[in-house]
Amino acid sequence: MPRLQFKHWPIRRKLLAMVLMPLVVVLPLLGMFLLIWGNAAVDQLLVAKVRADLAVARSHFDRMLTDVGGSAAAMADSRALSDALDGVLPAQGSSAAVRGDQAKAHAQDLPALLRRLRDRERLDFIQFRSADGQLLAGADSALQTGAAAAQGAALPWVPPTSPRPQGSVEVLSAAQQAALPEALRARVAVPLLATANAAPSAQAQEDRAMVVMATADVRGPDGQLRGHLQAGVLLNRNLGFIDQLNEVVYPEGALPQGSHGTATLFLDDVRISTNVRLFGGEASERAIGTRVSSTVREAVLGRGDTWLDRAFVVKDWYVSGYLPLTDHLGRRVGMLYVGFLEAPFVGLKYIALATIGLIFFAVMLVAGWVSLRWARGIFRPLEQMSRTIIQLEAGDSQARVGAVNSRDEIGELAAHFDHLLDTLDQRTDELQALNQALDAKVAQRTAALASRTLELETAQQQLVRAEKLAAIGQLTAGIAHEVNNPIAVIQGNLDLARELLGPHARLVRDELTLMDQQIERMRLIVTRLLQFARPGDYAGYVDTVDAARELRDCLPLVEHLLHGAQVQVHTDWQHTRNAQINRQELQQVLVNLLVNALQAMPEGGELRLSTADWTELGVEIRVEDTGPGLPAELLNRLFQPFATGRNEGTGLGLWISHSLVERYGGELQVINLPGRGARVSLRLRSDVPPPPEPPRPHPDTSAV
Repeated sequence: MPRLQFKHWPIRRKLLAMVLMPLVVVLPLLGMFLLIWGNAAVDQLLVAKVRADLAVARSHFDRMLTDVGGSAAAMADSRALSDALDGVLPAQGSSAAVRGDQAKAHAQDLPALLRRLRDRERLDFIQFRSADGQLLAGADSALQTGAAAAQGAALPWVPPTSPRPQGSVEVLSAAQQAALPEALRARVAVPLLATANAAPSAQAQEDRAMVVMATADVRGPDGQLRGHLQAGVLLNRNLGFIDQLNEVVYPEGALPQGSHGTATLFLDDVRISTNVRLFGGEASERAIGTRVSSTVREAVLGRGDTWLDRAFVVKDWYVSGYLPLTDHLGRRVGMLYVGFLEAPFVGLKYIALATIGLIFFAVMLVAGWVSLRWARGIFRPLEQMSRTIIQLEAGDSQARVGAVNSRDEIGELAAHFDHLLDTLDQRTDELQALNQALDAKVAQRTAALASRTLELETAQQQLVRAEKLAAIGQLTAGIAHEVNNPIAVIQGNLDLARELLGPHARLVRDELTLMDQQIERMRLIVTRLLQFARPGDYAGYVDTVDAARELRDCLPLVEHLLHGAQVQVHTDWQHTRNAQINRQELQQVLVNLLVNALQAMPEGGELRLSTADWTELGVEIRVEDTGPGLPAELLNRLFQPFATGRNEGTGLGLWISHSLVERYGGELQVINLPGRGARVSLRLRSDVPPPPEPPRPHPDTSAV
């Protein structure tokens, strides 16, 4: 059995469908959208948090770079170092023997001083270089001179970048690490551990060292450069710094229960200092020697991007932030990482989303129960009324709806329905008697009305047209009268302003001229309105016009439509007579015909304009287009008011044009051309006949 369409459903089913549709379809869709949006919003909040965490970690790391640079500058400017250098680097005028004796006497003073300065500034290493960059002494090495200085183990040379030195991240090779104290060199080597998702590598151990190093110029009292001081901190297994950074970024209570924050320094993709644990818990071994995933390595070290997303760290998923670290040459040598365990946040997110879903489900059940009760109060009285109507159709004239439980509009409707049935019973007998009398009267009047039907139809059409013209004329005359008053005031005040300004009026001559032109334009519009409202008053404004010239003058007025639709214009002038008509009104009619033709060809086409003699009466103007033509039903009422075949427009253009042309004894016809397109024929007389008198109603029309 085919399923009934919605319009054939009983009222009970329709009401239930209308009530349950929002609850069963719309509310679950809204809940699903809220769940999806909430999930995405929580993920965005987690990414925003790790972005802020990474910014704090970067700020703390940059402060360490600044502190190392500041320590190097403070040591380079210390008086103790200047005094020690006076013994090591005597004045240039001293003899070689004197300089050698002084250097030997102070051979141990400079390294000792460097050790004290290193310990005071809490640095890991410090070296002093001569002005030409040769290593002279270190905190753990004796003074070097001559060939020994040239061959000594030295840190890589990083020239100062500004008077105020700034620390930079540098990577030391195995040979360059010889300049470090033995205790530091023991922290450098990091055995690589197998790590899931890491890029394949045959390397078994990371032997390079990552340091933060700064170089400061050492100058004498006279400002002469005496050497360079290099100092820094080793980052390999620097657990104190990484724990301090983690405490700054993730203080106690900053994360929900079950989550914890971590921080890591990477040399290339190897963790050289981290508080990430291998097996979880504070007592577990740190994951030094594990490597970052290949995806993160490619994004951060390969492309130089900042990673802000979830990432697999050793054995768990973390919401992570990775920042590339570069040396003083801009080369990417490592990464700074902060992140927090994702699982607790995911659990909280799922709990919140499940709670929202349960609330939506509970609201849907309660709303459905309430809506069903309300719907029952609507369709039950309607069903009683439906059963009563069926009984009446079956012939039971005494059937009634009776009492209903509803006290709203439906209950009132049921009571009124019963009252109506009672009234109908009373009126039935009266109507039967009246119908018999009415049939007799109708038969008598039918014969009389039939003879005058044709005459009345003609008179009625003329009256309707006269009444419409009178109404529009009265409206336009009122508008013209009301507009003339402000025009006169504007013109008077403009003349007064010109008189008061006197010679100063030349300063605004162009503006005043423009205002005069616009006032004249408004007067012309008002004159045309009055001319249309009272054509008899303007019947004398008739010109002898050349049809071809008027068509050429009208084409620039629709030039924007021609270019917009890419329409080609073809002309053919064959007339020998002129027309007698008001020039402005003819222009109004021609522009209306051209606009209609162009609007019929929105995709382009041909516009053919031609003229010919209209027998011996005058001239005929033809406007043809290659559009789709006019529908047959529109052709029958084309010159009636408000007749249009488009959604836009008022439908008054052709009606007004037809009225204007008939005023001067002309004709306006529209036909469809064979194949495609339409032709409008405008016939104008060479001599204008007197205007016809308006039709008068038949004396008996009002009686009818």
